Amino acid sequence: MQHRTLGKTGFSISEISLGTWQVGGRWGEPFSHENADAILNAAVDGGINFIDTADVYGDGESEKAVGRLVRNCSERIYVATKCGRQLQPHTNEAYQTKALRQFVENSLRNMQLETLDLIQLHCPPTDVYYRPEIFELFDRLKEEGKILNMGVSVERVEEGLKALNFSNVTTIQLIFNMFRQRPTELLFAEAKRHDVGLIVRVPLASGLLTGKFTPQTTFAPDDHRQFNRHGEAFDKGETFSGVNYETGLAAVEELKQLFPDQPNLAPIALRWVLMFDEVSCVIPGASKPEQLASNLQAAELPALTEEQMQAVRDIYNQKIRPQVHQVW
Repeated sequence: MQHRTLGKTGFSISEISLGTWQVGGRWGEPFSHENADAILNAAVDGGINFIDTADVYGDGESEKAVGRLVRNCSERIYVATKCGRQLQPHTNEAYQTKALRQFVENSLRNMQLETLDLIQLHCPPTDVYYRPEIFELFDRLKEEGKILNMGVSVERVEEGLKALNFSNVTTIQLIFNMFRQRPTELLFAEAKRHDVGLIVRVPLASGLLTGKFTPQTTFAPDDHRQFNRHGEAFDKGETFSGVNYETGLAAVEELKQLFPDQPNLAPIALRWVLMFDEVSCVIPGASKPEQLASNLQAAELPALTEEQMQAVRDIYNQKIRPQVHQVW
């Protein structure tokens, strides 16, 4: 496992890390701590030392599982969690310092930790990025010893660029993958200039980039890949990266031709993300240990050639770019 520095946090973290949106099991199933423990322990055994969670994952059960791992692990495990998505309605007006402070304290209680390595605003409405008092709160929390660092999880490039105006923002979490390439145009360079770490989520476009889906693939009614295709529950870009399912399948077929020796595209898709030096880590999720093992294979792959990188750009420009580029 290779390590990269997470921006101005100074943390040396595994370039392949773990997102825990699904660590308790498959979408729509009750949270399984047995499943979570199996995945989390396998992650540490595989060299992962950075884990991303959130207070809304499993209604706090994900944080509890992550906290249990950290407390019982001899290795230094860095934990990032998020706050804000509990607000209902999830609006700019609902973002108040008192509520956010309470969320941080609740996360500390869930994980039974004294300090959070990284707390991130969880995809807040764009207007929140124009409110200095929200960001100043995290300076107070740092002075109180409750957090070490703060960052933001964003939906749009513009939100990430605005976040860079706040000196206490140490990380930006964003969607970046073969089907979401706009961040390379400006955000990557600006984040590097500000020494802000980039945490990449949804690197497999909700599974599309594994190459395992077909037109006949079905998803459970309470799976976001079924109920959120048009943004019914949250930002459409979180589901298949906002790409039309059939268009995504067609693009994946071209990717399979580009990498004919790879029966599983997932490691290739993760290796593609890691070709960008500005990326601090990629945090694919896993709902079972076998998926984690697949993700870890990316660490063993050689660098993609410039010809392969150009071919991926061509597929994106021809099939995907018209749908998503200007939106996120």
